[in-house]
Amino acid sequence: MILVDEPRWPWRGRRWAHLVSDHSYEELHLFAERLGIPHQGFQGDHYDVPSELRQRALRLGAAPVPSRELVSRLRAAGLRQPPSDRRSRLRRIS
Repeated sequence: MILVDEPRWPWRGRRWAHLVSDHSYEELHLFAERLGIPHQGFQGDHYDVPSELRQRALRLGAAPVPSRELVSRLRAAGLRQPPSDRRSRLRRIS
């Protein structure tokens, strides 16, 4: 299932949410593609989504969840990447 938390993280004048899958990265990438988010926006285990795009994600079937639940379900699915792994992955694709 695709999950999206609240847009509470400020960056560049906008509020951002996280988009994840509690099933597979493939499911997440396909959903992000439907939203028009480029694959380069993948952050190791999630996509950052601006608040205005979050509404579209919800219309397309993403489930709204609190941030703690999002992380908990990502961990339970074995898809959570530690921040250090996400950073090193981002350096490799930059």
